[in-house]
Amino acid sequence: MMNKVKVLGLFVAVILSVMACEGSKTESSTGDVAREVDLTGNDYLITIKTNLGEMKAVLYDETPQHKANFLKLVNEGFYDSLLFHRVIQGFMIQGGDPNSKGAERGARLGNGGPGYTVPAEINPEFYHKKGALSAARQADEINPERASSGSQFYIVQGQVLNDASISQFSGTNFQAVGSAVQYLMNALPDHDLNRIYREAYEQGGDKAYEEKIMSTLDQLEEATGIKVKSPEMTANKKETYQTIGGAPFLDGAYTVFGQVIDGLDVLDKIAGTQTGPGDRPVEDVVMTVTVEEMPKQEIAEKYGYDFIIQ
Repeated sequence: MMNKVKVLGLFVAVILSVMACEGSKTESSTGDVAREVDLTGNDYLITIKTNLGEMKAVLYDETPQHKANFLKLVNEGFYDSLLFHRVIQGFMIQGGDPNSKGAERGARLGNGGPGYTVPAEINPEFYHKKGALSAARQADEINPERASSGSQFYIVQGQVLNDASISQFSGTNFQAVGSAVQYLMNALPDHDLNRIYREAYEQGGDKAYEEKIMSTLDQLEEATGIKVKSPEMTANKKETYQTIGGAPFLDGAYTVFGQVIDGLDVLDKIAGTQTGPGDRPVEDVVMTVTVEEMPKQEIAEKYGYDFIIQ
């Protein structure tokens, strides 16, 4: 008898509970049609300094509530001396729990916050490529609106995907599939799909179980009311996941509200640290976060907005 959701071997591991001159422009490639970006005016450059180096990031105007909240917390010094308390190599690094400040070794972390959530601002233009700055949140079962943690965030490291992996993720929201299967098991235990999935597992193990789920997505969506289909990946998005890498199974389920534009090597260092129980680094990775307002054109010249939004 199955005792956990195993869809494509991903869901148990990845749940993020508690995540020049005027007129100058550059183009993005978020979709197959390029979008122009106005470089006039100022923006905010975020610096996340750690004992393993520092990362620079920008926040998206298209996720205004997350941007305003993050800037507010940074300006208040909220993140200073907090830890990256959850690290999974090949996946992501997570921080922002106020309980992590000065936490004793072995202390269980990940449940803290500022006492509020932020409404979801999930935008298909911003996805979980390497360096994506995203909001952690509680699981769908207790958070169907997918509201974000008020302070906890994660930065995607992910992996470079091959053609076979891309074809699996294109058109399917795997995070939603995992939530739907879990909901089916817990809330609808007598539904025929549970019997079908159980029999597939008993007859053919994980592979048969996964194949049966993937062949019954329409029925799963109808039974649970959870949308598990997603748009097919654009050519540019596929190319990004095949070159830069990322975690496409999170797309459409969490709010991506920014992007690391410098210091991806530091991200890799943090992701590669030795961890103990709860995926907490054995040696604390402590952060200090600051913000600087500066011209968008200057940010573009130093880091390139094409990378920020592609």
